[in-house]
Amino acid sequence: MKKSIGAKTIVYPTPVFIIGTYDIDGKPNAMNAAWGGISCSAPPCVSISLREATYSHGNIVHKEAFTVNIPSEKYIKEADYFGMASGRNEDKFDATGLTPVKSELVDAPYIREFPLILECKLVNTTELGLHTHFTGEILDVKVDENLMDNGNPDIEQIKPFLYDPSFRAYYGIGKPLGSAFSVGRDLMK
Repeated sequence: MKKSIGAKTIVYPTPVFIIGTYDIDGKPNAMNAAWGGISCSAPPCVSISLREATYSHGNIVHKEAFTVNIPSEKYIKEADYFGMASGRNEDKFDATGLTPVKSELVDAPYIREFPLILECKLVNTTELGLHTHFTGEILDVKVDENLMDNGNPDIEQIKPFLYDPSFRAYYGIGKPLGSAFSVGRDLMK
């Protein structure tokens, strides 16, 4: 039997997205955002939801751009820090030793050391209660060349990690279970 636990912000998997922005003075900032995911295939878009109180919220509104940086497991400490500190008060890149790189396509930085980057221009903003839902058109995906297989990013080499909102914990990616659009084929009529 299922037990009702009420309306909560729980869904699995929940990503660990590090959002790169510039402030009004051009200072790079990064924040950890778990509320997000792919929202359209054509044009390719990703959406994130941020509270207006965050420094990055104002940066996205002002610059109309952001990057989504996917950290590997070895950057768990830095990714967590990006969600605890505010760019209003701290230079997060100085504190972590990570390198902001100016995108050639959008007015936002990406993080050199992180293996997978989405460069996004803001195309839609929707107010949703406590959060603003930002949708960015993905203008380019950058991936470390040595972490690719047959021209695509290899999840097992990139080693992204997930956030568990129930217990406020991070988890690694598990083993492959089967091929999408294939393992269920025998149930097709």
